Amino acid sequence: MPFLSPGDAARSASLLRTAFAQRFGLEADVVARAPGRVNLIGEHTDYNGGLVLPLALPHATLAVLRLREDDVVRCASTDVDEPWSGRLDDLAPGGERPGWVGYAAGVAWALGTPRGFDLLVDSTVPSGAGLSSSAALECAVGTALLAATGAPLDDPARRSLARAAIRAETEVVGAPTGGMDQTVAMLAEAGSALLVDFEADEPSATSVPLPADGWVWLVTDTRVSHALVDGGYAARRADCEAAAAALDVPSLRRAEIDAVEALPDERVRRRARHVVTEIARVEDAVAALAAGDLDAFGALMDASHASMRDDFEISCAELDAAVDAARGTGAIGARMTGGGFGGSSVALVPAERAEGVAAAIDARFAADGFAPPQHLRAVASAGAQVL
Repeated sequence: MPFLSPGDAARSASLLRTAFAQRFGLEADVVARAPGRVNLIGEHTDYNGGLVLPLALPHATLAVLRLREDDVVRCASTDVDEPWSGRLDDLAPGGERPGWVGYAAGVAWALGTPRGFDLLVDSTVPSGAGLSSSAALECAVGTALLAATGAPLDDPARRSLARAAIRAETEVVGAPTGGMDQTVAMLAEAGSALLVDFEADEPSATSVPLPADGWVWLVTDTRVSHALVDGGYAARRADCEAAAAALDVPSLRRAEIDAVEALPDERVRRRARHVVTEIARVEDAVAALAAGDLDAFGALMDASHASMRDDFEISCAELDAAVDAARGTGAIGARMTGGGFGGSSVALVPAERAEGVAAAIDARFAADGFAPPQHLRAVASAGAQVL
């Protein structure tokens, strides 16, 4: 059973430097890497002041960059035939750019980059899979821009870059991200998930060690298109804001479940119930990991998926099929992950069963008439770095 490879970052960086020189006629200043992510539990809680527990993937975006002496910006991707050229003034919200360029240009705008630059990007993070390919691009470009100036990539700089990447996605691209993706892309540590608390203006982040041996976090990309700018995500966020207003709390982090159950609007009530119970599930999941109780963690994953399917209504037939097939063939827990409406699932699977579970998901998709999915192993990796 083939799994999507993250590639060899050092080899890829060398090849991309060569490709950069061939394309732009000059050597690059820097190559930076930023990872995608899979969220283990805690969905649609970040923008509600809640908790999330993602890990950074070994699959990542690489950004090869050279600063210029003028205000010209040239952006190219190994996945896109046509490069884009513009000027620094074109990076601001409202500028005319191809979709993918907005993520890269937006970070440069949010950072207030004073000089133009040439950029080449490449990625092993599946696009549209709910694995944060956009934040990986934003954070790789931001890290490259910072490194090209000679600035250190210390903790304050990492947090500043995460904020710039969030601004890029919300203000330039127009996707209502909650900030989880950019935070884990910058702050993750290898071997651990990242518990992020979004109640304060500056999120707090704590590394949570994961079981190192004998287990696989199996991610299945359903290949169902996933986009955050098509209205579904924004509608859920609006419902959550309506619930918080009706409950007279600053965010659903402060809501009590009994008060939520008394909300008169049935749809808003279900949306709020998911968020409040999901925040509690994250807390319980961290406790389960600390106790080494993976069965309890798996049960929380199952409950999370049911809540997203029934109360938040962001699952789909393919995601449900992937979760059901995984649970029926050896996973101790499985759930959809990411913003929803397609994208990926994640399952906690004994290592010796990983290929069998992936094969069972493939068989279920074939039986249901779905396009073949794609699988990858989610190994907890480090955040953005200069290569």
